[in-house]
Amino acid sequence: MTPYEALESHFRDLSHLEHVEAILMWDEAAMMPPGGGPGRAQAMSTLAGILHEQETSPEIGDLLEQARGSADSLDAWQRANLDQMWRCWRYATALPRDLVVASQLAAMTCEQTWRRCRPLEDWDTVRPKLEHLLSLKREAGERLGEAEGLSPYEALLDTYEEGLRPDLVARHFADLGEFLPGFLEEVLERQRRHPLLPLQGPFPIDRQRAVGVELISALGFDFDRGRLDISHHPFCGGVPDDTRITTRYREDDFLPALMGMLHETGHAMYQQGLPADWRDQPVGDALGAAVHESQSLLMEMQVCRSRAFLDFAADRIRKGFGVDTADPAWSRDNLLAHHTRVCPGYIRVDADEVTYPLHVILRFDLEQALISGDLAVSDIPDAWDEKMQSLLGLSTAGNLKDGCMQDVHWYAGLFGYFPTYTLGALTAAQLFATAREQVEGLDEAIRQGEFRPLVSWLRTNVHGKGRLRNADRMLNEITGHSLSTEPFKQHLRARYLAD
Repeated sequence: MTPYEALESHFRDLSHLEHVEAILMWDEAAMMPPGGGPGRAQAMSTLAGILHEQETSPEIGDLLEQARGSADSLDAWQRANLDQMWRCWRYATALPRDLVVASQLAAMTCEQTWRRCRPLEDWDTVRPKLEHLLSLKREAGERLGEAEGLSPYEALLDTYEEGLRPDLVARHFADLGEFLPGFLEEVLERQRRHPLLPLQGPFPIDRQRAVGVELISALGFDFDRGRLDISHHPFCGGVPDDTRITTRYREDDFLPALMGMLHETGHAMYQQGLPADWRDQPVGDALGAAVHESQSLLMEMQVCRSRAFLDFAADRIRKGFGVDTADPAWSRDNLLAHHTRVCPGYIRVDADEVTYPLHVILRFDLEQALISGDLAVSDIPDAWDEKMQSLLGLSTAGNLKDGCMQDVHWYAGLFGYFPTYTLGALTAAQLFATAREQVEGLDEAIRQGEFRPLVSWLRTNVHGKGRLRNADRMLNEITGHSLSTEPFKQHLRARYLAD
């Protein structure tokens, strides 16, 4: 067995352990009874320690050195796989086992506390858990940064999107920060002239689920290799051949749950479309968090909030809720207006695509300050309120549930993840604009409920490539240029201001 073959065998075993970890994480969020939390946190931290021991075995370092010395004998996929193995090993060995175990335990404990405390707005109970978790994430950032020659926040950001740096994020966000306020005012003024007709509920959860299942099945979600459940925070988890998506329901409004399902389906279809031949190797993983978000936002925002999609979906939505098809409130145009309504609000996951980047900019600014130590956890509520007033004209003073306690990310230790949402939106706009150029009749296919041309294009250009190339190379190969805000801005102008 060559050194490279030995590495493939080792990483195959690691992937099987990670499979177990992924399903346990889904179960903890979607199925586990509340009383199981402490025991599950202990079990998951033990598993994290076992994985770390396997990832940092001294023989792996030796095998990597030997395999890299004979890389010329490998094909392109194998060389890319070896590069990803090397990256995994570098990052794993930068962190001591005790820190990995402690971080996993702290993250799960803090997240479970957040779930109990958010409805009660009990900041005082969750705050010390978050302070402890943040101290561990700072230490991890410092150690990773020392190993990679990066600042702590740069290192954390790099774990979610390889090669992504805060200065690039800041440049894109600065451009959007200049564009969005004026654009938002234009859109709001235009919408004032076209008031919505309300959609009268209630909307029973079983009907919401049935409508969602019909639409995500039409998009291409494979229920033979996936399932849909409920969680506190919508997410996509599991593994490619056992993909788990979740949503959450409100009986007074069906759109948040439906759009959540369509969003997570974009994630799931990326996961289900990863290269089968490399399913248990690092090169077969998704490219990164921003690219993953691009796939969810391409489906939700670019496709499923379009006029073409509503031409297909409107009848199915009306039938699903058993409404009077002659009611003008349930017309295609009024449903489209609800799907594309722009309104500054408190909740990021319910935000429209115009104001959504402002929610992300807020979190990007604050989490950098948290990691650097310039912002204390105790000061998050006031800092959040100040940013919300500045960016969205809303105050969250005395409303922590809809303010700094609304997202799971920090309470789960996911510092550095938030920027990937808006970078994903930019990537989605850039990719979809190219797909419309390259796939003849794409809009008409969507209008007819035929999504295979789009999915096939994504499978060929994105999903099936795994980690064969980095995100910048992917965009250049597909669209002809690096990530830009221009396609996103052009998309917004066409959707919200065109006659």
